[in-house]
Amino acid sequence: MVDRLANSEANTRRISIVESCFGAAGQPLTIPGRVLIGEGVLTKLCRKKPKARQFFLFNDILVYGNIVIQKKKYNKQHIIPLENVTIDSIQDEGDLRNGWLIKTPTKSFAVYAATATEKSEWMNHINKCVSDLLSKSGKTPSNEHAAVWVPDSEATVCMRCQKAKFTPVNRRHHCRKCGFVVCGPCSEKRFLLPSQSSKPVRICDFCYDLLSTGEMTACQSARSDSYSQSPKSSLNDVSDDDDDEDSSD
Repeated sequence: MVDRLANSEANTRRISIVESCFGAAGQPLTIPGRVLIGEGVLTKLCRKKPKARQFFLFNDILVYGNIVIQKKKYNKQHIIPLENVTIDSIQDEGDLRNGWLIKTPTKSFAVYAATATEKSEWMNHINKCVSDLLSKSGKTPSNEHAAVWVPDSEATVCMRCQKAKFTPVNRRHHCRKCGFVVCGPCSEKRFLLPSQSSKPVRICDFCYDLLSTGEMTACQSARSDSYSQSPKSSLNDVSDDDDDEDSSD
């Protein structure tokens, strides 16, 4: 079905509409063989609070952006190559239901659908696209992925020293290796993680020690991918702060 739609006028028109919705700031999306599989609104668990994001699934990439005007205008476009994606289901807990992890070497995060059926359809379509891409390229699935950041609201004290309380003055920081929320003194060091940045990035002392001694797998296992084991913040119990997911901290 994907091959049949690849060069159809309807598919070209649909992709062109998506391009226009992102405006001049968005990257061109129309290339030979690309097919728009589906689209929809998912709740993305960001650093400061869960937020609605518009997602577009193509046969080779996943695109998402902020909703300015539903079905008409989006901004802050993100493009994720599907061949680098792995996904894992998240158990339902509280207000956060029908979720799964989208994991890549450069960025990983949790998203939630409105219904269990919608979640199943998204996961099935993503897995099918990834499988088809890897089959055609002969590549193996990515076994490296960035940590999923623990939301700010889940940590009132540093997750490493367990002592420093966070205040407007004593800010929260995120370790780029384990995703923990840590205080400044526990995350003063930098380490080069090539898949995430061309420059050394902030990591906690625990991960720095493991990385420095070559025990990278131990560092990665410091935080389980079973994201549902962490306490969840309510979808309604959030601040009005802007999303700071791309912050250097």
